[in-house]
Amino acid sequence: MLNEIIDLDKKYYMNTFGNRTPVVFNKGEGIKLYDTEGKVYYDFLAGIAVNALGHSNKDFIDALKAQLEKPLHTSSLYYIENQARLAEKLVSISCADKVFFANSGAEANEGAFKLIKSYFYKKGMTQKTEIITLTNSFHGRTLATVAATGQPKYQKPYKPLLPGFVHVPMNDWSALEKALSEKTAAITLELIQGESGIYPVEKEYIGKIRDLCTKNDIILMVDEVQTGIGRTGKMFAYENFDIEPDVFTLAKALGGGIPIGAVCAKDFLAAAFEPGDHGTTFGGNPFATGAALAVLDIIEKDKLVENAKNTGDYFKAELNKLKEKHTLIKDVRGIGLMIGLEIDESVAKEVFGKLFENGFLASLCGGKTLRFVPALIVTKQDIDLLVKVLDKILNEIKK
Repeated sequence: MLNEIIDLDKKYYMNTFGNRTPVVFNKGEGIKLYDTEGKVYYDFLAGIAVNALGHSNKDFIDALKAQLEKPLHTSSLYYIENQARLAEKLVSISCADKVFFANSGAEANEGAFKLIKSYFYKKGMTQKTEIITLTNSFHGRTLATVAATGQPKYQKPYKPLLPGFVHVPMNDWSALEKALSEKTAAITLELIQGESGIYPVEKEYIGKIRDLCTKNDIILMVDEVQTGIGRTGKMFAYENFDIEPDVFTLAKALGGGIPIGAVCAKDFLAAAFEPGDHGTTFGGNPFATGAALAVLDIIEKDKLVENAKNTGDYFKAELNKLKEKHTLIKDVRGIGLMIGLEIDESVAKEVFGKLFENGFLASLCGGKTLRFVPALIVTKQDIDLLVKVLDKILNEIKK
């Protein structure tokens, strides 16, 4: 069956992902996935930080089944109960006052960029058109979010890029100051850069940015697509840094596997969107928002944010012990259950491959960093199994 699926993919699917890892999963349970041959894998990637509840969570499945018996889609011409209740819920647990729903992280970021532009346009400050983002960032794959992304490898086929984005290195205050001008409308960043290798911003740096934005009528936008919904041991990553953004975006874990994105903004900014300024066909439909309500309910009921904090601290501590044993490990980075293990670049791909062969799923970022973003239900016992296998792999490579 595996070869048949691979052949179909190569014949009919646009080749945007290259040669994928040769496996097809057809069953999931907790943090375990099973392939078509029956082999079990420990999923420390969770669909790239999407499956916060793990696989086949009974409460989640029951909620989805219940919604399937109700309208799945009605359109934004009508009021939608789940949409209104999810907006209320997100406002109640965050610094936001208003929410708009989309279908993905890229769409949410697009919406936030439009909101920022609309805000200054309606204030008559039409010179404020530039958004500063960070090098090595990732904000999506639409034309605007590709331009916002600070990685040339994602941008090359789409030049000339949409204007209006300026990139500066992370944690470099001098570079940020030089990039500021009367055109600066917003500073947009991930508090932990995921795709480039799990790099958190410095707390002092983001604190200074918050003060700068407040004093100079600049919008602070935080991309929480990967870091939000409990991933960092707080419901939102900004809580780890003692700041509040003016607008932040969500996706990935919010739907637990059902596509949904969200733009969450303070009142003063949200008011810039008036009827007709933005919209969506599928965004915030009853099924997607019902799924997100269930995700948030289960996360609270099962205390999964607390688990992410506790198991994340344990995970980092165990990886640091491993680092003391193996010179091939160069760094351990991250917060909560968003962790990067930097491996000597000469063997990083080999370690990644052997990890898969041993039944553990992760991703390789920046060519040298193993990214671990498991479901928030992961246990210390699961982590022990992974660390034991990593230890074995590194010993084999060293010999």
